[in-house]
Amino acid sequence: MRERILNDLKEAMKAQDKEKLAVIRMVKGAIQMQELDKKSELTDDEVIGVIAKEIKTRKESIVEFEKGNRKDLIEKTEAEIDILDKYMPEQLSEEEVSKIIDEAFDALKPTASDMGKVMGYITPKVKGKADLSSISRIVKERISNL
Repeated sequence: MRERILNDLKEAMKAQDKEKLAVIRMVKGAIQMQELDKKSELTDDEVIGVIAKEIKTRKESIVEFEKGNRKDLIEKTEAEIDILDKYMPEQLSEEEVSKIIDEAFDALKPTASDMGKVMGYITPKVKGKADLSSISRIVKERISNL
C-alpha cells in the first residue's frame, strides 16, 4: 500500500496533477505522523485506517459546507474523497454487512447492555470495508428491539 501511494505521488508530480498531488501528499504526511507516534512502520491495515479517517473527516466537512452553502468547497472535498477512495478496499454490500451483524447476534446472544461486545465482534471483520457509524446505528436499533 505504501509503495502504491509513493508511486502515485511520483505519477501525479510528472502529470502535474495538482489536486491529486495535494491529496496524496496529505495522506503521506498523515501516515508519517502515525508512524512517528507509533515509532514503527504502519501495516497496510493501519494505512487503510489512516485513509478511512481522512475520508471521514472530509465527509464531516461536506456537511458543514452544505450548511454554509459553499458549493465550491463541497465539490473540491468530494474530488478529494474520490482520490482517497481508490486506496480503500472494496466496500461490503448492505447484504454482506447484515450477514455479519446476524452472525454476531447469533454468536454472542447479546442483551441490552452488550453494544460494546457486539461492535467488538463486528469491527475487525468490517474495518475499512464499511461505515462503522451506520453499523453502530443498526446494531443499536437491533439491541433496543430485543
